[in-house]
Amino acid sequence: MKVILINGSPHKKGCVNRALEEIKNTLFNEGIDSEIIWIGNKQVQGCVACNYCKTYGKCIFNDDKVNEIIANLDNISGIVIGSPVYFGGPNGQLCSFLDRLFYSSKNFKHKVGAAIVSCRRGGATASFDRLNKYFTISNMYVISSQYRNMVRGNNPSEVEQDLEGLQTMRTLALNMAYLLKCIDAGKKAGIDEPSLETPIKTNFIK
Repeated sequence: MKVILINGSPHKKGCVNRALEEIKNTLFNEGIDSEIIWIGNKQVQGCVACNYCKTYGKCIFNDDKVNEIIANLDNISGIVIGSPVYFGGPNGQLCSFLDRLFYSSKNFKHKVGAAIVSCRRGGATASFDRLNKYFTISNMYVISSQYRNMVRGNNPSEVEQDLEGLQTMRTLALNMAYLLKCIDAGKKAGIDEPSLETPIKTNFIK
């Protein structure tokens, strides 16, 4: 079992990374392998809906880590997405990255997902809601915690003072580890994943 933790902040060692480290350390203590992946601070190409990925199973743009993650999805059991709050929403660079990642692959089905956000004061819940939509449209199991998955602070040292936020990250990691172990135990016991119907697409313009 492996979990990837995507750092969507342009600051490699900023507040988002501090929150993800709390999750990573807790997962390690629970015997779950994890890796923090920083998407970087360079421009990320957005999705252009060319549908190249539907034919070739990867994004036509190979300028970042999107295709690397797609190629390794069979070895990934869970994903945590972390973002700072910009103008009441997630980082636009991260959203471009995720639009291409989730559109290019349908292999997120029945994987475990969680979103976490970092803010100075406001906008956390709207950002949190936006990120969770990637999971809920992909047949994923969404992990919650004792409060909304957020930390507050203007720098990592201030996040250190958000004791409730860091505890929320640890609780999230414990819940994720538990569900991953349950899924693994179920597979070993012969319990198969749900067999889903072929998706029906309904257009509302007649």
